[in-house]
Amino acid sequence: MTPDNGTIIGPDGLARPSWAASDPLLQAYYDHEWGMPVRDEQGMYERISLEAFQAGLSWATILRKREAFREAFLDFHPESVAAFTESDVERLMLNAGIVRNRLKIQAAITNAKATIALREDGGLVDFVWSFQPHNTPAPRTLTEIPTTSPESIALSKALRKKGFAFVGPTTMYALMEAVGIIDTHLLDSHRRGTSGVWT
Repeated sequence: MTPDNGTIIGPDGLARPSWAASDPLLQAYYDHEWGMPVRDEQGMYERISLEAFQAGLSWATILRKREAFREAFLDFHPESVAAFTESDVERLMLNAGIVRNRLKIQAAITNAKATIALREDGGLVDFVWSFQPHNTPAPRTLTEIPTTSPESIALSKALRKKGFAFVGPTTMYALMEAVGIIDTHLLDSHRRGTSGVWT
């Protein structure tokens, strides 16, 4: 059953947006991870990296390659990735398990170094969470979900000033959704309000 707002009622009786009901991998990600707070540096750096790799691609593609990404980028430990050299870039360009985009690979290395440098200014997690808005969207339909916000634009600019790459406003809005800074679950979704950040 599909309501007019774009949600789909699954066999389990739970309402999800159409994108999360179309694929078992996406459904598991939606049900258990997407929108839940990320409060550790490694987790935040991984999400920033994966959101950058996702630009121009489907999120399903990134999820299917996630374990390969974790192996290739040494579980996204910032110190490990920051030590990558040009030979590592060439090695990764031959890795069919990940998205082989040179600029995005180089951005992951750049962002690892920027993450380490940001520790002197309170750390990546607190920095990103400092852009949490006073209110969160309350979408009834998929078309009511924004793709950017004043906060994602400000976060993008601030991260660029700190040396980060591939952190555009749309990518940062997707990050804010993914790590629980905002709640863009549809109002009738079974996940709405489950992050504990927004009631």
